[in-house]
Amino acid sequence: MRTISRALARAGLLGLFVLLSAPVATAQSLPRPAEFYFDEDAAARPIVAIEGDDDATVAQLVRLMDRGGRNADQAIGQLAHLSMAGGRTETGMALYARALESTSAGSQRRRSLQWNQAWDLYRNGDVEAALGLWVQAGSNPVVRYDWVPPTLALALWRLDRRAEAVAWYAAAVRTWPERWSDPASMAAQLPDWSEADRATLAEVLAAWAEDPPSWP
Repeated sequence: MRTISRALARAGLLGLFVLLSAPVATAQSLPRPAEFYFDEDAAARPIVAIEGDDDATVAQLVRLMDRGGRNADQAIGQLAHLSMAGGRTETGMALYARALESTSAGSQRRRSLQWNQAWDLYRNGDVEAALGLWVQAGSNPVVRYDWVPPTLALALWRLDRRAEAVAWYAAAVRTWPERWSDPASMAAQLPDWSEADRATLAEVLAAWAEDPPSWP
Protein backbone atom coordinates (compact mmCIF):
# COMPACT_ATOMS: atom_id res chain seq x y z
CA MET A 1 0.00 0.00 0.00
CA ARG A 2 1.83 3.09 -1.23
CA THR A 3 -0.09 5.38 1.07
CA ILE A 4 1.43 3.73 4.12
CA SER A 5 4.89 3.81 2.59
CA ARG A 6 4.65 7.55 1.93
CA ALA A 7 3.22 8.26 5.38
CA LEU A 8 5.96 6.30 7.13
CA ALA A 9 8.60 7.95 5.00
CA ARG A 10 7.34 11.39 5.99
CA ALA A 11 7.46 10.28 9.61
CA GLY A 12 11.12 9.30 9.24
CA LEU A 13 10.43 5.60 9.55
CA LEU A 14 11.84 4.31 6.29
CA GLY A 15 14.11 2.04 8.27
CA LEU A 16 11.13 -0.12 9.07
CA PHE A 17 11.15 -1.38 5.50
CA VAL A 18 14.46 -3.15 6.01
CA LEU A 19 14.00 -4.38 9.58
CA LEU A 20 13.85 -8.09 10.04
CA SER A 21 10.63 -9.18 11.61
CA ALA A 22 10.61 -11.00 14.92
CA PRO A 23 10.98 -14.75 14.42
CA VAL A 24 7.66 -16.53 14.11
CA ALA A 25 7.50 -19.88 15.82
CA THR A 26 6.41 -22.73 13.62
CA ALA A 27 4.30 -25.52 15.03
CA GLN A 28 6.22 -28.73 14.45
CA SER A 29 4.22 -30.26 17.29
CA LEU A 30 1.16 -29.01 19.13
CA PRO A 31 -0.07 -29.53 22.66
CA ARG A 32 -2.80 -32.08 23.08
CA PRO A 33 -6.29 -30.52 22.96
CA ALA A 34 -8.01 -30.00 26.30
CA GLU A 35 -11.51 -31.31 26.84
CA PHE A 36 -13.39 -27.99 26.77
CA TYR A 37 -12.82 -24.41 25.57
CA PHE A 38 -15.50 -22.18 27.05
CA ASP A 39 -13.66 -18.88 27.59
CA GLU A 40 -14.18 -15.80 25.42
CA ASP A 41 -11.04 -13.86 24.55
CA ALA A 42 -11.03 -10.07 24.33
CA ALA A 43 -7.69 -10.26 22.49
CA ALA A 44 -9.16 -12.21 19.56
CA ARG A 45 -10.49 -9.31 17.54
CA PRO A 46 -9.10 -6.97 14.86
CA ILE A 47 -6.91 -4.11 16.07
CA VAL A 48 -8.66 -0.86 15.19
CA ALA A 49 -7.33 2.43 16.51
CA ILE A 50 -9.22 4.47 13.90
CA GLU A 51 -11.96 3.21 11.61
CA GLY A 52 -11.02 3.24 7.93
CA ASP A 53 -8.16 2.40 5.58
CA ASP A 54 -7.84 5.49 3.34
CA ASP A 55 -5.05 8.06 3.14
CA ALA A 56 -6.51 10.21 5.91
CA THR A 57 -6.78 7.23 8.23
CA VAL A 58 -3.19 6.21 7.61
CA ALA A 59 -1.97 9.75 8.30
CA GLN A 60 -3.86 9.78 11.61
CA LEU A 61 -2.43 6.38 12.53
CA VAL A 62 1.10 7.60 11.89
CA ARG A 63 0.47 10.63 14.10
CA LEU A 64 -0.79 8.35 16.88
CA MET A 65 2.28 6.17 16.47
CA ASP A 66 4.54 9.21 16.81
CA ARG A 67 2.86 10.34 20.03
CA GLY A 68 3.60 7.10 21.85
CA GLY A 69 1.53 5.42 24.55
CA ARG A 70 -1.14 2.75 24.34
CA ASN A 71 -2.82 4.37 21.35
CA ALA A 72 0.51 4.12 19.53
CA ASP A 73 0.52 0.34 19.96
CA GLN A 74 -2.98 0.15 18.50
CA ALA A 75 -1.97 2.39 15.61
CA ILE A 76 1.11 0.30 14.82
CA GLY A 77 -0.95 -2.89 14.89
CA GLN A 78 -3.51 -1.43 12.50
CA LEU A 79 -0.78 -0.10 10.19
CA ALA A 80 0.82 -3.54 10.22
CA HIS A 81 -2.45 -5.14 9.14
CA LEU A 82 -3.06 -2.55 6.41
CA SER A 83 0.47 -3.08 5.12
CA MET A 84 0.09 -6.84 4.88
CA ALA A 85 -3.39 -6.57 3.40
CA GLY A 86 -1.91 -4.26 0.77
CA GLY A 87 0.82 -6.74 -0.18
CA ARG A 88 3.66 -5.09 1.77
CA THR A 89 4.44 -8.10 3.91
CA GLU A 90 7.94 -7.01 4.93
CA THR A 91 6.67 -3.67 6.16
CA GLY A 92 3.79 -5.30 8.00
CA MET A 93 6.05 -7.83 9.70
CA ALA A 94 8.44 -5.08 10.77
CA LEU A 95 5.58 -3.06 12.22
CA TYR A 96 4.28 -6.08 14.11
CA ALA A 97 7.79 -6.68 15.46
CA ARG A 98 7.98 -3.08 16.63
CA ALA A 99 4.61 -3.32 18.38
CA LEU A 100 5.51 -6.61 20.06
CA GLU A 101 8.68 -5.12 21.54
CA SER A 102 6.65 -3.11 24.04
CA THR A 103 4.51 -6.03 25.25
CA SER A 104 5.10 -8.60 27.96
CA ALA A 105 4.78 -12.35 27.60
CA GLY A 106 1.22 -13.57 28.05
CA SER A 107 -0.28 -10.08 28.13
CA GLN A 108 -3.54 -9.36 26.35
CA ARG A 109 -1.77 -6.81 24.13
CA ARG A 110 0.78 -9.38 23.00
CA ARG A 111 -1.86 -12.03 22.37
CA SER A 112 -3.92 -9.54 20.36
CA LEU A 113 -0.94 -8.73 18.16
CA GLN A 114 -0.10 -12.42 17.74
CA TRP A 115 -3.70 -13.33 16.88
CA ASN A 116 -3.94 -10.54 14.31
CA GLN A 117 -0.52 -11.19 12.81
CA ALA A 118 -1.40 -14.86 12.49
CA TRP A 119 -4.50 -14.05 10.46
CA ASP A 120 -2.47 -11.73 8.22
CA LEU A 121 0.13 -14.45 7.69
CA TYR A 122 -2.60 -17.00 7.00
CA ARG A 123 -4.22 -14.74 4.41
CA ASN A 124 -0.80 -14.24 2.81
CA GLY A 125 -0.39 -18.00 2.46
CA ASP A 126 2.03 -18.67 5.33
CA VAL A 127 -0.22 -21.10 7.18
CA GLU A 128 2.61 -22.76 9.12
CA ALA A 129 3.77 -19.46 10.61
CA ALA A 130 0.17 -18.50 11.35
CA LEU A 131 -0.37 -21.76 13.20
CA GLY A 132 2.72 -21.14 15.33
CA LEU A 133 1.49 -17.71 16.36
CA TRP A 134 -2.04 -18.95 17.09
CA VAL A 135 -0.58 -21.61 19.37
CA GLN A 136 1.36 -18.91 21.22
CA ALA A 137 -1.65 -16.60 21.47
CA GLY A 138 -3.92 -19.36 22.71
CA SER A 139 -1.57 -20.92 25.24
CA ASN A 140 -2.73 -20.45 28.80
CA PRO A 141 -2.35 -22.95 31.65
CA VAL A 142 -5.70 -21.95 33.18
CA VAL A 143 -7.93 -20.31 30.54
CA ARG A 144 -9.22 -22.18 27.48
CA TYR A 145 -10.14 -19.69 24.75
CA ASP A 146 -13.11 -20.67 22.60
CA TRP A 147 -11.50 -19.53 19.33
CA VAL A 148 -8.61 -21.97 19.63
CA PRO A 149 -10.13 -25.33 18.51
CA PRO A 150 -11.80 -24.20 15.25
CA THR A 151 -8.90 -21.90 14.31
CA LEU A 152 -6.21 -24.51 14.85
CA ALA A 153 -8.39 -27.07 13.08
CA LEU A 154 -8.59 -24.76 10.05
CA ALA A 155 -4.81 -24.27 9.88
CA LEU A 156 -4.00 -27.94 10.46
CA TRP A 157 -6.42 -29.04 7.73
CA ARG A 158 -4.83 -26.57 5.32
CA LEU A 159 -1.43 -28.06 6.21
CA ASP A 160 -2.78 -31.57 5.50
CA ARG A 161 -2.39 -32.51 9.17
CA ARG A 162 -5.86 -33.94 9.08
CA ALA A 163 -5.94 -36.24 12.09
CA GLU A 164 -4.76 -33.36 14.27
CA ALA A 165 -7.31 -31.03 12.70
CA VAL A 166 -10.12 -33.45 13.53
CA ALA A 167 -8.84 -33.86 17.10
CA TRP A 168 -8.91 -30.11 17.63
CA TYR A 169 -12.31 -29.79 16.00
CA ALA A 170 -13.60 -32.46 18.36
CA ALA A 171 -12.74 -30.15 21.26
CA ALA A 172 -14.99 -27.48 19.73
CA VAL A 173 -17.85 -29.97 19.40
CA ARG A 174 -17.40 -31.23 22.96
CA THR A 175 -17.57 -27.65 24.20
CA TRP A 176 -20.53 -26.43 22.13
CA PRO A 177 -22.13 -29.40 20.31
CA GLU A 178 -25.08 -27.33 19.13
CA ARG A 179 -22.75 -24.81 17.48
CA TRP A 180 -20.15 -27.01 15.85
CA SER A 181 -21.92 -30.23 14.78
CA ASP A 182 -24.03 -28.56 12.07
CA PRO A 183 -22.37 -26.98 9.00
CA ALA A 184 -25.37 -24.69 8.57
CA SER A 185 -24.40 -22.88 11.78
CA MET A 186 -20.91 -21.90 10.65
CA ALA A 187 -21.88 -18.60 9.05
CA ALA A 188 -23.42 -17.47 12.33
CA GLN A 189 -20.51 -18.73 14.43
CA LEU A 190 -17.79 -17.38 12.13
CA PRO A 191 -19.18 -14.20 10.54
CA ASP A 192 -15.72 -12.70 9.95
CA TRP A 193 -14.32 -15.77 8.23
CA SER A 194 -14.31 -16.00 4.46
CA GLU A 195 -16.66 -18.37 2.68
CA ALA A 196 -13.62 -20.40 1.60
CA ASP A 197 -12.40 -20.78 5.17
CA ARG A 198 -15.84 -21.76 6.44
CA ALA A 199 -16.02 -24.33 3.65
CA THR A 200 -12.64 -25.71 4.72
CA LEU A 201 -13.80 -26.01 8.31
CA ALA A 202 -16.95 -27.76 7.05
CA GLU A 203 -14.63 -30.38 5.55
CA VAL A 204 -13.10 -30.86 8.99
CA LEU A 205 -16.59 -31.22 10.46
CA ALA A 206 -17.45 -33.87 7.87
CA ALA A 207 -14.28 -35.80 8.72
CA TRP A 208 -15.12 -35.54 12.41
CA ALA A 209 -18.67 -36.79 11.78
CA GLU A 210 -17.36 -39.85 9.93
CA ASP A 211 -15.18 -40.92 12.84
CA PRO A 212 -15.48 -38.80 15.99
CA PRO A 213 -12.36 -39.27 18.12
CA SER A 214 -12.88 -40.46 21.66
CA TRP A 215 -11.95 -38.50 24.76
CA PRO A 216 -9.56 -38.73 26.45
